Amino acid sequence: MIIRPARDSERPALADLWLRSVRATHTFLTEAEIQELYPLVRDQALVGLEVWVLEADGAAIGFLGLADAKLEALFLDPAHFRRGGGRLLVDHARQLKGPLTVDVNEQNPEAVRFYEALGFRIVGRSEVDSAGRPFPLLHLSEAPPGGPR
Repeated sequence: MIIRPARDSERPALADLWLRSVRATHTFLTEAEIQELYPLVRDQALVGLEVWVLEADGAAIGFLGLADAKLEALFLDPAHFRRGGGRLLVDHARQLKGPLTVDVNEQNPEAVRFYEALGFRIVGRSEVDSAGRPFPLLHLSEAPPGGPR
């Protein structure tokens, strides 16, 4: 597996990967809500973030979106869940940015466990997501190297 910068030409494929991943992990969202979010991911998030692609055998199997040292997106193709790709992407982000922060949907306990297993700790909570929708967010952060965890 390799990690490389995303290419503009693969934005539709990455948006489709996001769609498959969200359908598998964000069971609290309705299909209508997912369809509403899809163009925002494709046309805004994948354009405005620093996006890195995880590739295996020449195909994109996951991606990470960064805004400075904040993980704004981490999605894997469901066929590649639990194979270390998420950890590789987070480690890559750490190498680039140092200690990271991330917001995780509270209704996605597997994602919360994933980040906690990587050393992130809950440092806050919001009742709504960044767009004001009723999806509570947990704010997670990791300590700098050598600092308390």
